[in-house]
Amino acid sequence: MNYPLFWAILGAVFCLMELFLPTGFVESTLGISAFFVAFLALLVPIFSLQLVAWVALSLVFIFLLQRFVPKRTPYSLQESTEARTLTAIAPGQTGRVIYEGNSWQARCDDETITIGADQQVVVVSRKGNTLYVMPETLLRA
Repeated sequence: MNYPLFWAILGAVFCLMELFLPTGFVESTLGISAFFVAFLALLVPIFSLQLVAWVALSLVFIFLLQRFVPKRTPYSLQESTEARTLTAIAPGQTGRVIYEGNSWQARCDDETITIGADQQVVVVSRKGNTLYVMPETLLRA
């Protein structure tokens, strides 16, 4: 078997896969490592050493690449913004509000207040997938 050709084809396949299945450049680093090993295979004909070199180079390249890939920050809810109730929210119970175009489960932050349907509310906090809201009229007073 022609090992340099094998590694060159493997490198090309990994680099092309990155074009169609973006993985944060992981496949590209595997492909680049395979290209390096293709040149190494011209000097070292032992496949097991080539495989070890490919794994080692891939890990080094992935580690070095980490600092250049931007970190993704999770979506954070903006507090004290307006929403509208879809259903009434009874004291201590959950209801539904429309917030930023999506329906959310909601509770009143004050468990003694009932909020009617189709009322303007202000989102004061979020716990998990539940928004805690207060009636806008109560906050203005």
